[in-house]
Amino acid sequence: MAGPQHTDDARASTRKLTYQDLVRFPDDGQRHEIIDGEHYLTPSPNTRHQDLSLRLILALGNHIAAHPGGRLFHAPYDCVFSDFDVVEPDLLWIAADQLGIVTKKHVRGVPALVIEIMSPGTRHRDRRFKRDLYAKAGVREYWIVDPKASGIWVFRRGETGDFPLVTTLYAAAGDTLTTPLLLGFSLPLADYFR
Repeated sequence: MAGPQHTDDARASTRKLTYQDLVRFPDDGQRHEIIDGEHYLTPSPNTRHQDLSLRLILALGNHIAAHPGGRLFHAPYDCVFSDFDVVEPDLLWIAADQLGIVTKKHVRGVPALVIEIMSPGTRHRDRRFKRDLYAKAGVREYWIVDPKASGIWVFRRGETGDFPLVTTLYAAAGDTLTTPLLLGFSLPLADYFR
């Protein structure tokens, strides 16, 4: 069952799709996601996207190896928030206090940190639909990596439960990415976006 294929602005399905529908989709090398029961299809990433993803995996992975606690995963890997919300973030980190959401098959619950690397076909989805989903679900921090601008937007859960944009960092400004979720983690953006 291939299901309807939507772009970010064409949401015409009348029946909400579920995780059970998603697992019946063909293994076609593309990323299939369901947000609020709507199917989204994403082609495989380009070379720049893969370079940036690998650099983040290495930076975060090395930090986690030196400071044990939590688990890091990367796409393709399903993150099941609900039967109607299943996404494949580029990277996600599960904190030590939430390891129970990791199953043999996927993550079933809300990661502490979710990272999306934008591409031309996902910009609107990453900035709107996914940001709204992550806010509603209770993600603690969300990074949107913008390869075109060599920048990273950081959304962080506030004490009142809000999910504001707390900073926008750029390689050209000499900014460094840090997070209270991973104490001691530091990523100079000039090096990251080189």
